[in-house]
Amino acid sequence: MAIASSSPRTTTAAVEDYLERISELIETKGYARVVDIAAELKISQASVTTMVQRLDAEGLVNYEKYRGMVLTEAGQKVAARIAHRHALLTNFLRQLGLDETVISRDVEGMEHHVSTETFAALDRLTAHLEASPDLRKSLQAE
Repeated sequence: MAIASSSPRTTTAAVEDYLERISELIETKGYARVVDIAAELKISQASVTTMVQRLDAEGLVNYEKYRGMVLTEAGQKVAARIAHRHALLTNFLRQLGLDETVISRDVEGMEHHVSTETFAALDRLTAHLEASPDLRKSLQAE
């Protein structure tokens, strides 16, 4: 997995969580509505509406009250970056033989707080682990 070289848009963890959920909902259901996001994130619809309006103002989503939203091109780029980070961390931690529950919890905590440089290093290390079964086995949790 190669890391994109274009300079990524600076976003907060909260914005990234919303974009990640919106993207996942659109991918699985074909649409994303405030009620769906609130259910996914386990927060109030009012809080979601406030954030979605902010995302709309920042040009990351196009939102129509009572109709739902779609990601803009900029929103799609951020969502793709987050999805890539999520997949990379998940794959890396799986290479270490960790339990899926631990992986899921840790990825959610890590994906927004690791630098681009560290992700690039993890990408290289994960590829090396995938190609080196003996090394991978020696590092796996018992």
